[in-house]
Amino acid sequence: MRKRLRAGGQLLASVRRDPRIVWELVAGLTGHGGESALAPVEHALPAGLADYARTAHAHLDLDSGAAATLAYLVQLQRLPEWVTFHAGWRGEAPGSAALGVEYTQVAKFMGIPADVAWTVTELSDSGLALRGRGPQGLRLGLWITVAPTGSGSSVYIDAGLSGQPIDGPLGATVARALGEALRDSLAALPAALAAAKAATGHPARKAVRHRASGVVLAPTTPVLVGVGQVVQRTPDPSYGDPAQLALRALRAAAADTGAGERLLAQANAVFAVSPTSWQYRDLGALVAQAVGAGAADTVQSSPFGGDGGQLVLNEAAAAIAAGDYDLVLVTGAEAGATQAAAQRAGIEPAWPVQDSAVAPTRTVGIDRAANNAVESAAGLQAPITMYALLESANRQRLGRTPAEHAAAVAELWSRLSAVAAGNPNAWQPQEFSAAEIATVTEANRMISAPYTKLECANLTVDMASGIIMASAAAAEAAGIPQDKWVFLHAGASGTDEWFVSERSELAASPAIRTLGAVALDHTGITAEDLTHVDLYACFPVAVQIAARELGLPVDDPKRPLSVTGGLTFGGGPGNNYGGHAVASLVQRLRAEPESFGLATSVGWYLTKHALGVYSATPPRQGYRHLTPVIEHPPARPARSEYTGEAVVEAYTLPYGRDGHPEAAIVSVLTPKGDRVLVRSTDSALLAALTEDDWLGLPVTVDGDTIVPVAARVSESASDAEESESGTDAAVAVSSETAGSRPQLSTAGLRRVALPPPPPAPVLIERRGHVMIITINRPQARNAINLAAAQGLERAIDSYEADADARIAILTGAGGYFSAGMDLKAAARGEMPITEKRGILGIVSQPPRKPLIAAVEGPALAGGCELALTADLIVAASDSTFGIPEVKRGLVAVGGGVLRLSQRIPRAVAMELALTGDPITAARAAEIGLINQVAAPGKALEAALELAERIAVNAPLSIDASKQIIEQAPDWSVAEAFSKQGQVAAAALSSQDAGEGMRAFVEKRPPVWQGR
Repeated sequence: MRKRLRAGGQLLASVRRDPRIVWELVAGLTGHGGESALAPVEHALPAGLADYARTAHAHLDLDSGAAATLAYLVQLQRLPEWVTFHAGWRGEAPGSAALGVEYTQVAKFMGIPADVAWTVTELSDSGLALRGRGPQGLRLGLWITVAPTGSGSSVYIDAGLSGQPIDGPLGATVARALGEALRDSLAALPAALAAAKAATGHPARKAVRHRASGVVLAPTTPVLVGVGQVVQRTPDPSYGDPAQLALRALRAAAADTGAGERLLAQANAVFAVSPTSWQYRDLGALVAQAVGAGAADTVQSSPFGGDGGQLVLNEAAAAIAAGDYDLVLVTGAEAGATQAAAQRAGIEPAWPVQDSAVAPTRTVGIDRAANNAVESAAGLQAPITMYALLESANRQRLGRTPAEHAAAVAELWSRLSAVAAGNPNAWQPQEFSAAEIATVTEANRMISAPYTKLECANLTVDMASGIIMASAAAAEAAGIPQDKWVFLHAGASGTDEWFVSERSELAASPAIRTLGAVALDHTGITAEDLTHVDLYACFPVAVQIAARELGLPVDDPKRPLSVTGGLTFGGGPGNNYGGHAVASLVQRLRAEPESFGLATSVGWYLTKHALGVYSATPPRQGYRHLTPVIEHPPARPARSEYTGEAVVEAYTLPYGRDGHPEAAIVSVLTPKGDRVLVRSTDSALLAALTEDDWLGLPVTVDGDTIVPVAARVSESASDAEESESGTDAAVAVSSETAGSRPQLSTAGLRRVALPPPPPAPVLIERRGHVMIITINRPQARNAINLAAAQGLERAIDSYEADADARIAILTGAGGYFSAGMDLKAAARGEMPITEKRGILGIVSQPPRKPLIAAVEGPALAGGCELALTADLIVAASDSTFGIPEVKRGLVAVGGGVLRLSQRIPRAVAMELALTGDPITAARAAEIGLINQVAAPGKALEAALELAERIAVNAPLSIDASKQIIEQAPDWSVAEAFSKQGQVAAAALSSQDAGEGMRAFVEKRPPVWQGR
């Protein structure tokens, strides 16, 4: 018996190593081979199959060629078209297969949905391999092999299974079911291939081997294959429009590929940067028609914003990676010099005017007003004045005197001019010394202090860029040499606090810092690994802030911060400087294939940002356009009217052509941290600001009058008060003026610390897996103004993006929950409605994850609607709830009527909605509106206890349970259980499910992984 057992064990081990033994046994015992699904002997089984306890196989002969078949099969996003056991995706659908690509598929076997997390482990010219993990420790391996057979091909699928579910009594049944599913899937493959070919008009593309590195690229890997630039320094005598320049640039890009202009007609899409010198409804449509690609989709950036140059590249790469397009033309053009020449000649150019019905396929980017009312009143609409103001704040941060900073800025810009001198595509290829840049002359007049003309962007240019981007498969099929290829490894985009006057600090950019970090992390490099850098260089302060946020030195002679010369010397073609930066960057990366490059683009006033990381070395993982949540520090209220004490934060003086300042624009901070923008034409103030350094000085403000005053230092100030900058000094300011005439002398005055911004209207605190979101406007009973609504939206975005946060609590500071909408702010036109989550920053789109409201005091009208956005409510016993809008001739359309009707009996909802009468917490608990009543002042404490009871549970199970409760009312009786299973599948098949059972058996707390 023991001998038989040992023999059986040896046979089992042999079978695991080579399943063909079973086929030979079947043939010997029955006189014929195994099922047709079993792989034939001539098919070499993958070596990795030996790692699995059970195997399954399928095979099919096809009429389509091996290359086209494999090209289709590696497009993982197409799995639903032919894999019969596919039941959905968890998270984003994958793109094409590439080594290391990970995705989670919902697979349905024997009627049971289960999540399988797959990783692509092999990719070659003959197939691919994946390893997967399923519920309860299930391990899977899957090999897809394609072999040519004459004009057709043979597809073999080999699968391996191991783990607890397979070791049990159902293991054989599961393996058999998988084999049947594989055979059924292959049977559906011919029709799927035919449909794909019909839809695209050409056979599917195949994976591409990058010969220099040996890396096998997914066919949809985006690559830049051709770049062209046009610099027309002499205005066109025929006054050609920007579209003509764009065509010239794209033809140059086509020539650069080596494939010629025929390539342009094959474009699936044209992505265009919206010009500023002429507003086309759809520039891409004109380009597509001119190159013979009239059926191509068109995408255009928002009307204004220098972020457009990089943003359209990020979006084009994302579309190619998703398999939407094979070949994309990216262009931008300006004819500002020609336009100016025509204006001088008194000629109105006959540039194309498109019909009002013309529109691009889609528009990318944010289009909203650049300035708020406070900035407009101060005259800060022009970029030159706004950036000059930011430069002053930057000098304050660096602790430099005006002379020191002017010298440093001129040296930076001199280095950029040296780059332009070596750039054949620069508008002004001339090197200037720092002295030439800093010295005010008739030809280099002061524009807005501290900037001279040679420190400003030059927008009066005729320039265009053309970039051709393709999938790796399309580039290979077109015969474009691989030494022309440059990969966009990662793109990122986002915004800073939109209005400059509301930013916590003028000389900082949390957005650039965040976007740079995520893009470099995705690429797998650090800032030190960047060989070539182009920071958007409209004005010096933009470069300095970006370099600081990205961790790049501004004075490294081996790594200048531009590859073009910036917008002064390289040229500033409206929104499209980024297109020229990337076109120049491509040439450098081709020359140094192992190097990496970074390009940034900026819209408005360091407001909108887009960046990309590039290299001729293939990416380590698939391209992504990253749009991370950017955590902004507390915003400052912006004011234009103020009387009282303040500290000078920044200032600039716009100059006229006569060489004299026209006004002073001064940013001061009040003791409470508000920002006041003052515009003054007082000659004494203009002279004083020209001669002296007012940064950090205490002043009094009365309308447009600003007077320096002595600083009365508080007893608590530290020794740092004695320093020139006084950055750590705590101060109070008193008005002391001599006589009735303001004295503007700053002699003997000490600089003081800038007041911090006022407390944020919304606070975030993390306690383990619980996030506490606190409305922090107790002085207004936590009424929601626009700033608070925006703060709530950001807090909810942060909560949803934080994988560690399993539940959140919404509460209010100072013993109040919320009085709802801030009516005083609304009366001023400041409506608390955000772009994403709508009313009150949360009402229209509450978080997907669970939310508890901890209510103290009255929760009436908007306050009640705010509480109703939560999934659970804990309320103090003296709190009240109600929607009294009907008493004021209004309707509770912020979700009050809707959500009450969903949560409580119809009759009670009717009573509350029609009478407008409030109810007590006890009554609310009785009708099921709230979950728990706490002692006064203890609502948050009780909510935390409830949150902890929830947070100890499995995150996926929490999510599934909430979603079933929310979605079930929309399900019919017939579909309810099926829908429930689909929602619950992720949790039931997760690793956490296995962990929960093991922890129960082992009598220990489970350790959840959220997967």
